[in-house]
Amino acid sequence: MFRKILVAEDIDSIHAAVISQLDQLTHAEIHQAKYCDEAYLKVKKALLDGEPYDLLITDLSFKQDHRDTVLETGEDLIKSVKETQPEIKVIAYSIEDRSYKIKALFEECGINGYVSKGREGSKELEKAVIALAGTTENYVPAPLSNIFQANNIIEIEEYDLKLIKYLSIGLTQDEIGAKFKKQGNVPSSNSSIEKRINKLKLYFKAKNTIHLISNAKDLGLI
Repeated sequence: MFRKILVAEDIDSIHAAVISQLDQLTHAEIHQAKYCDEAYLKVKKALLDGEPYDLLITDLSFKQDHRDTVLETGEDLIKSVKETQPEIKVIAYSIEDRSYKIKALFEECGINGYVSKGREGSKELEKAVIALAGTTENYVPAPLSNIFQANNIIEIEEYDLKLIKYLSIGLTQDEIGAKFKKQGNVPSSNSSIEKRINKLKLYFKAKNTIHLISNAKDLGLI
């Protein structure tokens, strides 16, 4: 089981619940942080002291206040911590439910486990901690177990975000193609753009382009 755990969470009630759960589950030394910068400094200090954390549990969204911060999100924190201490295990504990975003957290940020806050969140968090304390390399709850299947999820890239943004401001496919060609973005042909739009419609379960734009706005993509 883990020896030393850091919990980064800015909501007091959730913070307290997670720490209480960890107290019952482990015999670990548990520390907490309400700011990403604070959490990162604790990780660095623990390393310098020769007593590093072996698990970080962090939210992804932190509300900004009067403090000036360098690391504003849990994603920023995870990337910085993994660069400083690659071997530390990280569990992202968040309300994020977008499959492509969760997949990116594993592949680009290097998290070891993902748990969605919700009705079964505490149970899943317990499972994740136990699994990662053992021989399990990565922990993904059953409902999200298919996110790594290549045919099940398309990659949402900067290209797609630009495409949706251009659609949202009323550009035609020809105009978008011209912009992409000028910027050096590929593919830029009309037929390729149309195919990509159709794939995005399927992924976002959109009936038409307007519905696609609306869903993208709801998810905060544009």
